[in-house]
Amino acid sequence: MKTIQLNRFGIENLQVVSTEKPAPGAHEVLVKVEAASFNFLDLMMINGYYNPDLAFPYTPGSDAAGIVESIGSAVTRWKKGDRVITHFIQTWIAGSKSIVDFQNRTGLEKPGVLREYICISEDALIATPANLSSAEASTLPIAGLTAWTGLIDYANLKPGQTILTQGTGGVSVFALQIAKAMGARVIATSGSADKLERLKALGAHEVINYRDTPDWHVEAKRLTNGRGVDAILDVGGTETLTKSVYAVKADGFVGLVGNLSGAVVPFNIYDTVPNNATLRGISVGSRESFEAFARAIELTTLKPVIDRVFPFDAVQEAYRYMESKTFFGKIIIAFP
Repeated sequence: MKTIQLNRFGIENLQVVSTEKPAPGAHEVLVKVEAASFNFLDLMMINGYYNPDLAFPYTPGSDAAGIVESIGSAVTRWKKGDRVITHFIQTWIAGSKSIVDFQNRTGLEKPGVLREYICISEDALIATPANLSSAEASTLPIAGLTAWTGLIDYANLKPGQTILTQGTGGVSVFALQIAKAMGARVIATSGSADKLERLKALGAHEVINYRDTPDWHVEAKRLTNGRGVDAILDVGGTETLTKSVYAVKADGFVGLVGNLSGAVVPFNIYDTVPNNATLRGISVGSRESFEAFARAIELTTLKPVIDRVFPFDAVQEAYRYMESKTFFGKIIIAFP
C-alpha cells in the first residue's frame, strides 16, 4: 500500500513509499482511508517544532475518513462497509480527559493517517454523518470538533449571542458555521478584503479587516454597543490573545485554540479581572462531543468548507499550500 513517510524534518523530505498492508488486532478496525485533511499541527510535527525528538520514519496526519475493510475478532462497534471518521484523542470517550488520554493522540503518539489503510482501535472512530462525503467528513476531527467543543460545551453558546472569529482557517470557519446554525451573530476578522467578502457570503453579520483596523477589539466593542462579544476562539496566540480579552463582554469566554503568531503572551491579569473573562484551553474534544457534533451536522445539513483537494502524490505541494496561509477552510488529500 502507499504510505506518506518522513525520514527527517522538513516538507521537502515527505515521500510516498510502499509499505505492507496492516492486519487488525482483536480490538482494532482496518479502515480503507478515502480522504484526510490537514491541520497546522501537521506542519509543527513535520518541521520539528512540536516534537524535536520524533522517531523516524514518521507518517503525519490526524484527521481521516474512510470505509471499514475488516474488523478484529473482539470488535463489536463496527462491521465491514461502515463509513467512519478517526477520533483525535483516541481514549477520551466522555467527561474530563486524563493525562493518559494525551498519550493516545492520532498522528502524535499513535500512527498518522496518511496511508491507504490504517489499523485503529474500535473506540477511536465515529460514524460518518450521512450527508457528508469522506472528503467533507475528514475535516471534522480536529478543526470541526474544536469549534464545537469551544462554543457549545465550554462557552455554552445561546441563540442571539455574538461570537467573534479570527481568520479563515478550519476552526474559525467551522465556528462561524456552528454559530450561524445556533442562531448566533458572528463578527468575523481577516486581513484580506477578498476573504472578508467570502466570510460575509458564508453568513458573517459583520466583518473587520484587522490590517486596516489593528485595534479590532475596539471595533468589536463598538459593533456590540460597548458590551463586547460573548465568545471568541483565539487562534493567534501572541498577537491576538490580549485583544481577545478586551473584546469580550463581562463574564465572556475566550477559548485558547492556536498559536499562529506564537505561544508566549505577555499578559497582565488585570486585563481579565475587571470583566471576569474566562480563559480556557481547548484540546479538541471527547468522542461523546464528536458524536453530538455529527448528529447536529445531519440535522442542520451543515457542509464543511473545503478550499482545495490535492492528489495523494502531491503531498509536498499540499503542505506548502497550507504553509502559505492563503487558504480558506480546509485542505484535503484524496487517496487513490
